[in-house]
Amino acid sequence: MARSGSVQGGSWRDASAARPGARFWIETLGCPKNAVDSDKVSASLLSDGLTPARSAADADLVVVNTCAFIEAARQESIDTVLALADQKKDGARLVVTGCLAERYGTKLATALPEADAVVGFAGEGSISEVVLRRPPKGGPRDLLELSRPAPAAPWAYVKVAEGCDRTCAFCAIPSFRGKQRSRPPESILAEARGLVAGGAREIVLVAQDLASYGRDTGSPGALAPLLHSLDGLAADGLARVRLLYLYPSQVRDPLVGAILDLETPVPYFDLSLQHASEPLLKRMRRWGSGERFLEMIEGIRRREPAAAFRSSFIVGFPGETEEDHEALLGFVDAAGLDWAGLFPFSAEDGTPAAAMDGTVDDEVVKERLDELSVLQDRITQAARDALVGTRVEVLVDGKEGGAAIGRTHREAPEIDGVVRFSGAAGALAPGTIVSAEVVSALGPDLVVEAA
Repeated sequence: MARSGSVQGGSWRDASAARPGARFWIETLGCPKNAVDSDKVSASLLSDGLTPARSAADADLVVVNTCAFIEAARQESIDTVLALADQKKDGARLVVTGCLAERYGTKLATALPEADAVVGFAGEGSISEVVLRRPPKGGPRDLLELSRPAPAAPWAYVKVAEGCDRTCAFCAIPSFRGKQRSRPPESILAEARGLVAGGAREIVLVAQDLASYGRDTGSPGALAPLLHSLDGLAADGLARVRLLYLYPSQVRDPLVGAILDLETPVPYFDLSLQHASEPLLKRMRRWGSGERFLEMIEGIRRREPAAAFRSSFIVGFPGETEEDHEALLGFVDAAGLDWAGLFPFSAEDGTPAAAMDGTVDDEVVKERLDELSVLQDRITQAARDALVGTRVEVLVDGKEGGAAIGRTHREAPEIDGVVRFSGAAGALAPGTIVSAEVVSALGPDLVVEAA
């Protein structure tokens, strides 16, 4: 694997594509953590004198920030690289970075001759240092600590840590993202303060293992104090703080209390559960059981009935029996999660799960996914229908089709449904928080009328 910050592939004999004043385009794939990385790469390139392009076809430098989480994500990344290689103008340079570059390095450069360079950036250095072949202004920089441009929407992601210390049997992320590396709270607070000054009303905290923030620096449980610090930005205009990717064993009373009792955190719990059968979770090298998960969810709902829940589940993990599947169905039915992501098992190279016996037949996996999907769709629709006639507080994100759209505390940006305003509410300004009545539910989306 290529060392972070190194170049594999093209020799960059012609550096004109990366000259100051040249135009760049960044194509981002994968999760919100990649979106944060792209923002910081953009800021780095801007600080080195490059300017944003209107499109990939108009750019002198095209950067593809890839995802390598599962096979489908890897294929999408490769397809995107090939498509952008065909679109780029003569003389433009194409750089592949992100998780696919971190994970496969030299092999990826050999397999994708269309790319002029394959650049890793999880460690020291920045992409501009590599692409421009000179130190960036101010010297080498850690991507986690690079400054951010003003947000393009009234919300912004903030990555509080990189890497992961867990050893889940199905996950390859630690092999190329490394061990957990938490940022100092003062650094996070400074970034959040800058984003709020730039117009962000909602901050979305992300990490591979968010609830374990601070454990690697000798401060386990540091996420709750961080929320207290961020809550102080309410006076500056911060309205919401949202947490994504919470490992269930770390969702303890101090954290739950901070989320439910402070002003800015929203009662939205994105729990990384993966399954509900205790025997299968043990094979996955994961903590928990359906019974423990239900106890947690019900306890939070007793304290805050309006709390929203999201999770993700893997179907067809090696050794998954019909009994395991029934346990998952029973849990999903009982938990009544607002949202759930469902994924077929993907055997990732180098992970313990890839070598496990008990492979589940593809057709069985499909049948189980379909059954689970039908159940979760019904639950999500019922949860949305139950909101009709109630009043909600909506953060206006922008417009779509001439009408204003936004989100309540129940919808995370880019992954859940949205709230659509009817009538003359299209004039609502992004960043406004509006009290509205829910008049209908259209699948995952709500339709509201402003008060």
